[in-house]
Amino acid sequence: MTVAGHTFDSRPVSNTYLPMKRGLDVLTSAIGLVVFALPMLVIAVLIRWDSKGPALYWSRRAGVGGKPFDMPKFRTMRLDTPTVSTRELDHPEDYVTRVGRFLRRTSLDELPQTWSVFTGKMSFIGPRAILLEETDLLAARSAAGVDVLRPGITGWAQVNGRDHLSVDEKVALDREYLKHCSVSFDVMITLKTAKRVILMRDVVH
Repeated sequence: MTVAGHTFDSRPVSNTYLPMKRGLDVLTSAIGLVVFALPMLVIAVLIRWDSKGPALYWSRRAGVGGKPFDMPKFRTMRLDTPTVSTRELDHPEDYVTRVGRFLRRTSLDELPQTWSVFTGKMSFIGPRAILLEETDLLAARSAAGVDVLRPGITGWAQVNGRDHLSVDEKVALDREYLKHCSVSFDVMITLKTAKRVILMRDVVH
């Protein structure tokens, strides 16, 4: 498979690839938890200073096979925000806190998900971890067979539009990743993610 001028392994996911991917997730997440411990503490203090409520927000997400799990993020919205995806809010900007706006634009709100990667609920790269209330996307992913993968902090859909994509576009990209995922593909997604974080691209709110 050729993507953006790069050629990747187009074989189906092998029995050896996913265990290797899991091993890399454990190693890198353990390092990340140590390296980012102090920055995460500082962020937590700033969130508590900026608005009422806990620094972490735990939401029920769909994991492998659609099985629910609790995913942590730094809280970026007010406590009275409805439990729906951001795209379903009429005026989502009204609910985002001052510190939360910065955390979202820099993707720093997702740092606590490193713990979910370490415990095996998530992977660094995979389909986006979605809310259980996003039934249309959940059903579409299940029909496409994408839910066999651990949800990821970033993924092929995230580096190709993120919040700007429709449900069908997200599922098509997730299905493409499922069919062609490999170490080289994951490395390319990681590099593209770093570029988008630095440039703060594709974040609507």
